[in-house]
Amino acid sequence: MKLILPEPVASKILSALAVAGRQEIGGLLVAEHVGDVTFRIIDASIQTVNATATHFERDPSLHARFLEEFFEKTSGDFTRFNYIGEWHSHPSFAPVPSRDDIQSMWSIISDPASSVNFAVLLIVRRGNSRTLILSATAFSVGSAPASVEVELGAGGIPVISSRLGRLIKRLGF
Repeated sequence: MKLILPEPVASKILSALAVAGRQEIGGLLVAEHVGDVTFRIIDASIQTVNATATHFERDPSLHARFLEEFFEKTSGDFTRFNYIGEWHSHPSFAPVPSRDDIQSMWSIISDPASSVNFAVLLIVRRGNSRTLILSATAFSVGSAPASVEVELGAGGIPVISSRLGRLIKRLGF
């Protein structure tokens, strides 16, 4: 799987990270299916409440309007435009999923009410200057978590990907 992260979305996240400082923040990711296993992130919601320096918990009620507006703009074309996953920051730790992050993603994809058969978790942190350090992991029922390639769309924000393989093996997945 491959994600394309356009510069405006990367800038939006980077700006929110600058404001949040050492507090974890996060939100939803919505995307366009542009190829067999390629998705272009269209937008990201931003939540700055219900978080500490070491924990972020997404509040679904804070993102409902974001999803409604996205689906209105895309005329409900769910096969082309849809929710693709979650993102949050690790300002004080490596930008790789923690055990709690992995369990949260499993609960999302296993929940029959969610109607998703896979989801991506993007973990980010600010590097020096305007650098975004990140990892992306795909979760799907019946499969082990898998590292996702992230390509930055047009623009000038450097992206550094973190490798996940050793962490996932260490956590037992």
